[in-house]
This record gives sequence, structure tokens and C-alpha cells, in this order.
Amino acid sequence: MTTIPKPGPGLRQAASVTPPAAAHADPSRADDLLAFARRADAADPLAAYRARFAGAESDLVYFDGNSLGRPPVSAIERIQTFLREEWAGRLIRGWDEKWLRLPYEIGDRIGRSVIGAAAGQTVIGDSTTVLLYKLARAAVDAQVARDPQRTEIVVDTDNFPTDRYVLDGIAKERGLTLRWIEVDTSAGVTAEQLASVVGPQTALVVVSHVAYRSAHLADAAELTRITHDAGALILWDLCHSAGATTVEADAWGFDLAVGCTYKYLNGGPGSPAFAYVRAGLQGELAQPIQGWWGTSDMFAMGPEYVPAPGMQRFVSGTASIVGMLAMQDTLEMIEEAGMAAIRAKSEALTAYAIRLHEAWLAPLGVTLATPAEPGQRGGHVTLHHPAMREVNAALWTQDVIPDYRDPGGLRIGLAPLSTSFDEVYRGLAAARDTLRTLLATT
Repeated sequence: MTTIPKPGPGLRQAASVTPPAAAHADPSRADDLLAFARRADAADPLAAYRARFAGAESDLVYFDGNSLGRPPVSAIERIQTFLREEWAGRLIRGWDEKWLRLPYEIGDRIGRSVIGAAAGQTVIGDSTTVLLYKLARAAVDAQVARDPQRTEIVVDTDNFPTDRYVLDGIAKERGLTLRWIEVDTSAGVTAEQLASVVGPQTALVVVSHVAYRSAHLADAAELTRITHDAGALILWDLCHSAGATTVEADAWGFDLAVGCTYKYLNGGPGSPAFAYVRAGLQGELAQPIQGWWGTSDMFAMGPEYVPAPGMQRFVSGTASIVGMLAMQDTLEMIEEAGMAAIRAKSEALTAYAIRLHEAWLAPLGVTLATPAEPGQRGGHVTLHHPAMREVNAALWTQDVIPDYRDPGGLRIGLAPLSTSFDEVYRGLAAARDTLRTLLATT
């Protein structure tokens, strides 16, 4: 059975995750599976956080926290207060009093509590797409300037579309070549695959820490080592891992990373992304979108662009202050709970979802498109069947909200702070019943 960590200082202990059916249970019996969910919720030290999210008290099953997280109740209050007191009350004075510092202060909080980065290396900035472009373009420019033979960008065929599109554009701009790693859509990039393609020609490697389709969790430390041994830089996409899985950017030797804040950090629709650049690399990179916020003296309004030191040089234009508000409430929760306990809950939730799949959905022809080993998967589970597009559409009409990804993947996103085991039970029971009905009528 799954062992849920007991409350302790900061809740920073890990859980031991094993298949969640008790040894004496009949895995085909719904009452045994439901009883497990109730026991797990009762023992869960993070259970109280669920009530801190708006809408979590309803019967709606939300399996899409890995695309857009629920809003914290306190974030709604924070935004209302900001509109009344800071924007309306302070007007332009708010920039000098507080707002100018927010991208760096919140960036450091993300670095400290979410991605294992020391201060001065993380900043809140633009969209994920824009930050990917900035960091990737800066990296290849620096590499080519140092060694003109480094003409390749390595990326896998199943990386998130934005990553592939951005890198394709950069390759065309700079006359570089994309070196593709062919990966299974139910898996992700392995150390062996990366080692087989990097070499003296490699300028940059771009990998998603958690694959958006399969939830494959890359061995970040090992892939980073392989990249560095080849003399290349590596850029990590943390969009599907930040806030759900353990990330140790400094300890694992990251060069660059980007991540969004509207998934597990609950920043809200379109909330700005974050960028990480290791301290020793910052002075070597010239970011390609030069704006006044990235200058050494932004209010001098000088005739020439002089890049600021540190992470400020990777900022371009005016910060989205309203977009930075909501994520602060989730960061407070993460700081209270600790990423070790959050990761443990994530592993337990996904293990339970996989057990329900084995008991209910596998007999209907559904296959698991996510690694079965907890240490090799992120915070979601993808279930494959040719009818899943129709299943997803039908579930939405029942207030069960997963999402669909080709080919035939029903993606079950489980946000550790806001998802309960009972919610997983109810949602997958609905998926089972919906698929049964569809199969019976075709």
C-alpha cells in the first residue's frame, strides 16, 4: 500500500510509494479501491491545502492542473486588494515603491523553493515562448562565437511544439542545423540517446524535464553531464515539472531553464514564465531582445543599449505585475509544505491512478502511455485508447475535466496541493463508465 508521510517540520519528508491496492484487497472490487482513497485522504498531510483552492469544494473533478491550475482563494483576495489599494491607491508610485523589484524577488522565491537555485539566477519575465527564444538564441550565439564548428541544436521529436518551433526559427536565423532525437511518445529522451548525438558540433541541447505527452521524467543530472562532456550548453524546459517534481538546478549543473507558472504554480491564465541562467554564464550571454528594462540604468534613457549585470539583462520590457500576483500564494504553500512532500504526494496520486487503470481500464483495451516506475514519471498519467478523444469530450459534459493529446491519449493531470485521492477515484470511474458506453454503441 502507499505510505503517506506523517506531518512533521515543514512536511519535508518523502513517501514510500508502492502499488496502492492493499495486500488483502481484491483489485477488481470498487469498494476496496474507494476505501483506499478514503484512507489515503485521511492520512495525507497535504490534504488541508485542497480547501485553499477556489472550486475544490465542488463535485467537479479537475484533471487539468498540469495545464491550468486552480486559483488559490487567497490569490483572488490578493488581486482584489491590489486593484483597490496598490493600483488605484498608489498609481505610478507603485513602481518605485514595490513593482520594479517583483520580477527578481518572485524569481528568487521560485529558485529557492521550487527549482533548487541560489538567489540571483531566476527572474519572472515574458511568456515561455519568448524566454525560450531569448535563452536559446543567446546560448547558440555565444557557442558559435567561441567555436564556429558548433552548428547543431539537439532536440527530440516529441518535445513540446513551442520548443521545436522556436528552435527551428533560431536554426534558420543563424544557419544552424537541428539534430533530432527520435523518441517514443510513451517515453522520452534517455542518456543513451543523447550520448549518441552530441559531440564537437553541438552548440545547445534542449530537453523537457517532464515530457508533456507521456510524463516521462528525464534524468536531468545525467543528461546535463553528457551535454557538458561534449562541450555544449543545455536548456531545460521545466513547464511540466516545476511545482510537481524535484528540481535541483544548481546541484545538477543546469546552464539554462525556463518554466511556466500557470500550471502547478497556479499563476492564472497567461501568467508570465520564469527564466534561470546559472550565475557563471550570465555575463557571457547577450540576450537578443534588447529592451529598456534590461539596461544597466533603465531610467537614464541613454542613446545606447548597455546590458545590466545579472538576471536583469534577460528582461526586455515592462513586467506584467498583475500576472505575478496569484503565483505568490502558491509559492507560500510550497514554502510551507516543501517540495519533498509535494513530490511524494504526486507519486502517490499517479500510482493510484495507474492502479485504477489496471483494475478498470486495461480490461477495456486501454494502455498506459506513461512510465510505470514512479521515479521515471512526472505529475500526470496518460492513458491510450483510440476512443479517448470522444471519451474526453463526453467527460467534460459530466464535469470531469482531463485533456486529450494525440495519439489517443487521455491525460490525467494531478496537482498535489489541490487534488484528492477521492477525486482521482471519481474521475477514473467516470472515464471507465464513459468508455464502456462508447464501446457498447460502436
